[in-house]
Amino acid sequence: MTALDAILQRLAVLHPKAIDLSLDRIRGLLADLGDPHLALPPVFHVAGSKGKGSSLAFLRAMTEAAGYRVHAYTSPHLVRFNERIRLNGQLIDDAYLLALLERCERVNAGRPITFFEITTAAAFLAFAETPSDLVLLETGLGGIADTTNVVPRPLLTALTPIGIDHVGFLGDTVAKIAVSKAGIIKPGVPCIVGPQPDDAMAVIAARAAACGTPLFCQGSDWDVLAMHDGSLLWRDTQTELRLPAPALPGPHQIVNAGIAVACARHLAGFAIPETAIAAGLRDVDWPARMQRLRQGPIIDALPAGTEIWLDGAHNAMAGEALAATLASQPAKPTWLLAGVLNTKDAVGLLRPLAPLIEGGCTIAIPGEANSLSAEDLAQAAAQAGLNLQPQPSIAAAIATLAAQKPARLLITGSLYLAGKILAENQ
Repeated sequence: MTALDAILQRLAVLHPKAIDLSLDRIRGLLADLGDPHLALPPVFHVAGSKGKGSSLAFLRAMTEAAGYRVHAYTSPHLVRFNERIRLNGQLIDDAYLLALLERCERVNAGRPITFFEITTAAAFLAFAETPSDLVLLETGLGGIADTTNVVPRPLLTALTPIGIDHVGFLGDTVAKIAVSKAGIIKPGVPCIVGPQPDDAMAVIAARAAACGTPLFCQGSDWDVLAMHDGSLLWRDTQTELRLPAPALPGPHQIVNAGIAVACARHLAGFAIPETAIAAGLRDVDWPARMQRLRQGPIIDALPAGTEIWLDGAHNAMAGEALAATLASQPAKPTWLLAGVLNTKDAVGLLRPLAPLIEGGCTIAIPGEANSLSAEDLAQAAAQAGLNLQPQPSIAAAIATLAAQKPARLLITGSLYLAGKILAENQ
């Protein structure tokens, strides 16, 4: 075990709960560290139930194509923790990350604090200490009480589509969840708003009115359309842009790309030309979002010619988007390998996929204490209309699927599962 692995393990047990939504602990630690969150470059902050990571990835690619130095903070990671913290386009290196975590651990002095809180403090230190032009910040969970929401005045915020997710922490209705997500809206700071259910939009509009915040909403202030030739048409009240299709596949990525374009055009003080926006759409890199796996041990274990697609969909909205993406592909017998956390609505996730799936397997996500068991997930799949067989491991599931000779294999249910698949396929 490396020193970096060891400190990450130690930090994971400083608080009895993995998630405890509060800003008191993080504010206290940041104060003891010299308030690095108050010394950041201009900040873009995004929240939502679906698409926030993809929208941030598009915006990062656009701003980098325009020549800007860009930091980014996202979660969860897939294979290495370093993926969460990008410094001017590069993953933070092990030595600097270890030094930051040791500093946070020393200053925290054993006080209760969640893993996400103390690692976010380390990210803020890195962003404050490394000169850059822009910080792109993704919420971990929710908004108003999310650890990232300590930045008092970002340059711009954005809300991607909001739906039912994390009901144990955010509430059991779209309106309650929207109250949390809309908490990133700050007085006078413009907010880009993607398509929303009516209940969510009402909450967002009320929050914006109370804060004196200008909203720029899809459908009224701007829109994005997929054209017959595969290109995108993005337009607002002043401009029309004809842009290339986004590199990330699926109809839902049209929405995410549109949000990113709107953000690029509202970053005050930044010049993002159309050529950079187009380059960002073409060159975006965001693994496990309908990622086609083309080589590796898992591919080798399946019949030649099998398509393997990896996606981190983990809620009902993402399941619907994933089903729409599958439906847009050429028809082929499609099998499913699924692993889902027990905090998620597995039935809601899987139900939209049922008409498109021949069969498949369930597994418990390796190393995740909060994973549904393979047997419980198979029962949830049956409620969703799917016949999936529980298997004890990824290897056993792949061996079972190899015997079925699937033409297409979809692996989904959690970004944590996606990370395990990418690690095993190296």
